[in-house]
Amino acid sequence: MKKQGIFYVVGVGPGDPELLTFKGARILKKCPVWLVPKAHANGESTAFAIASQMVDAADTEIVSHHFPMKHVHRNERPDAELLDAWQQAAERVVDILRSGRDVAFPTLGDPAIYSTAFYVCEALQLADADVVVEVIPGVSAVGATAAVARVPLCLGDEHLVIIPATFNDSRIREILSVCDSVAFMKVHRVFPKILQMLEEFQLVEKAVLIEKTSLDEQKIWTDLRKVGEHQLHYFSTLIIRK
Repeated sequence: MKKQGIFYVVGVGPGDPELLTFKGARILKKCPVWLVPKAHANGESTAFAIASQMVDAADTEIVSHHFPMKHVHRNERPDAELLDAWQQAAERVVDILRSGRDVAFPTLGDPAIYSTAFYVCEALQLADADVVVEVIPGVSAVGATAAVARVPLCLGDEHLVIIPATFNDSRIREILSVCDSVAFMKVHRVFPKILQMLEEFQLVEKAVLIEKTSLDEQKIWTDLRKVGEHQLHYFSTLIIRK
């Protein structure tokens, strides 16, 4: 009887391929199959583009899978299209694992922070309770953004919150009012709204926005009012330190 393969979730970092960890590169190199996430059905995989710059994938079987970009509220039943995408991915992975081959799932940043990979892990556990999962941490977009801005995320007894900028406005206002440091992810579509809130709390001067962190096209915005009509890239992270 063949030994079942292992499912590896590998954080590939925020964009700069040199931020892929040695362990992440080693795991990707040893896995004969990569499950590659795509945000758009006909698009490319950014995680694959990062990983393949550091690990030769010429002899690797690449299994691309589309995961729709939709909100997930953890106290509510997920959108049917999302559930279907996770379940289909899990079924494909289980078939490969049962053949004795390991599967790697390269994911942007660090898997512990808003990664689709963990939804797949949940679906895997439902599909096959015996599946072995290992998670390889990566450099987070939040950590890389703080490094570029040369500011700490938190010091001493400060409180840090990491939150998507796309969710409930009242919750965001509450967090801005009580927390010492806030890192906003996914700000590209709602930046004007977030800027307005920062104006209300007089926090504009306490904020820094990094677009395309760690990439050649990286841009640092220390004056958020100058963003104006500029269309921010999806890779945009905002840090506020009171």
